[in-house]
Amino acid sequence: MATSDIICVTNKSICEKSGEAFLERIRKVAEARPLAIILREKDLSLEEYRELAREVSKICKQVEGSRLIIHNFFELILEIDIDNKLVSENNLEKKSDSVNTFSSLHMPLWKLEELYKNQPGVYAELRSKLTHLGASCHSVEDAKLAEKLGCTYIIAGHIYNTDCKKGLEGRGLGFLRDVVESVTIPIFAIGGITPENINDVRNAGASGACIMSSSMTSESPKDLIMSFSK
Repeated sequence: MATSDIICVTNKSICEKSGEAFLERIRKVAEARPLAIILREKDLSLEEYRELAREVSKICKQVEGSRLIIHNFFELILEIDIDNKLVSENNLEKKSDSVNTFSSLHMPLWKLEELYKNQPGVYAELRSKLTHLGASCHSVEDAKLAEKLGCTYIIAGHIYNTDCKKGLEGRGLGFLRDVVESVTIPIFAIGGITPENINDVRNAGASGACIMSSSMTSESPKDLIMSFSK
């Protein structure tokens, strides 16, 4: 089972630039036992993302304690697998590779709020199917809204200066403390998190942290995750 407090965020393009097959990288990351893997591939269509998510899900199911979090595409949580329904109705054996078990979702806060306001029925159905719901927050006000919307965790950032946010100053540990104190749900820090500063992040009250580039490029994801150990 995963014992880490580190969430790995994917970036397929980084893998492709390094010449490594993305699914092979996912396997290595899953076997490193992070707390979860967020499949954050913003340049894909819903159809492309669905196919990739199914492949990543297969890998995660093979690694005990590995959790996949769908990013943005809430439609995947709501989809009904007709084949599975027919199989169930006829008491036939289910095919493990066709079962839709997506139950964790991370969304931009603005999109989550929009769904809540404009499609309350869809939002209620979505929440009923989820075990974990997260949102990205950049202020105390964001965090309070995320909790109100029913989020079970928040990703707050960016904390430190990072190449992913070039030209934008990190919000710092003071910001992180303020967010932690404003809500009752777990906060995970993102942005420039390293083994050298992770304890400062934890001491600020965060339940853990997210990493992206390093998890996609590290020679040994297992050693990387271990380097963040408490």
